[in-house]
Amino acid sequence: MNFEWTDEQKMLRKTVRQFVDDEIMPHIQKWDTDGGFDPALWKKIADLGLMGVCVPEKYGGSGMDYNSLAILCEEMERGDTAFRTAVSVHIGLNSMTLMQWGTEAQKQKYLVPQAKGEKIGAFGLTEPGAGSDVAAMSTTAVRDGDDYVLNGQKTWISLCDVADHFLVFAYTDKSKKHHGISAFIVERTMPGFSSKAIKGKYGIRAGNTGELFFDDVRVPVENLVGKEGEGFKIAMSALDNGRFTVAAGAVGLIGACIEESVKYCRDRETFGKEIGKHQLVQQMIANMEAGYQMSRLLVYQAGELKNKGVRNTREVSLAKWQACNFANQAADDAVQIHGAYGYSDEYPVGRFLRNSKAPVIYEGTREIHTIMQAEYVLGYRTDKPLNQQLPKWPFE
Repeated sequence: MNFEWTDEQKMLRKTVRQFVDDEIMPHIQKWDTDGGFDPALWKKIADLGLMGVCVPEKYGGSGMDYNSLAILCEEMERGDTAFRTAVSVHIGLNSMTLMQWGTEAQKQKYLVPQAKGEKIGAFGLTEPGAGSDVAAMSTTAVRDGDDYVLNGQKTWISLCDVADHFLVFAYTDKSKKHHGISAFIVERTMPGFSSKAIKGKYGIRAGNTGELFFDDVRVPVENLVGKEGEGFKIAMSALDNGRFTVAAGAVGLIGACIEESVKYCRDRETFGKEIGKHQLVQQMIANMEAGYQMSRLLVYQAGELKNKGVRNTREVSLAKWQACNFANQAADDAVQIHGAYGYSDEYPVGRFLRNSKAPVIYEGTREIHTIMQAEYVLGYRTDKPLNQQLPKWPFE
């Protein structure tokens, strides 16, 4: 398996890293404190062609591969998890799902403007009473003539007040449980739709997260994604992409922890020498590096499978589980290395620690992924081929 970056990928990394250094780093502490970033940043990201990095060129994207998406996510999270989250939701969960499951008309109407950065896409699956147990959702979609009428609520939705289009999951036949869930494209301007941000989050404070409300929202039949009853399958395939981007972002957070910790180890002295000379500090730095390298390999292994159009649920689950755990531990160690300063806003590592906790929970808790991996090994779980062909790079 070849993990050598192409010249195009090297240029992408350089471009995104420079963007993060120039446009995010100088302001992120204030944005984190204020609870939101400058909306003008969306246009700057779009102008770099990053809003559709692995969407085919014929649909307005850059036509790069899945590992290019991983590079984008890694570098964005080096700046802050809020920006990687935006990429994960807009590209991983929404746009790539439309590319796989959407009709040509849906791609032209929704995917193209999203890839160009003219519109923002989001994803609505989680509910107040339905997280890991997707079948516990209560949102419904009832067919009425040429429309479906949606009623219900979603929560912990990233970009809730920002996105123009939402990929929403609802029951069209609750008696069928998982097989009665369907997927719909809902526009913000549809009557009966509303959103509300959640305030007081522990981390990812610069990002917009909240609730969606559907009060007799009429969604045209042509906005049904896939067929009735395919919603659960669509959601799970979307999560294979979302989890991939989360894992890639975690690699970036570990890298940021290493970067800041090494800098501090060089500057800070105790007992007459740099603290980096102390073996217990070196142990923490070494563990960060091990986590960084292992996580990166897991991510790119999953990316190669995605590029080949091979089912990758198992590999993506492992990458997401381990990378997020490593990132959480790296951030905790980074705070420890910084001592009392790590517990203040003077250094970014406290923000890293707060941000690192959410990815351990969303897109499948670490407990869910632990069970998944055990069931694969024990033979209780196998991945059957999807009826829908997985996108294979170069994308057509």
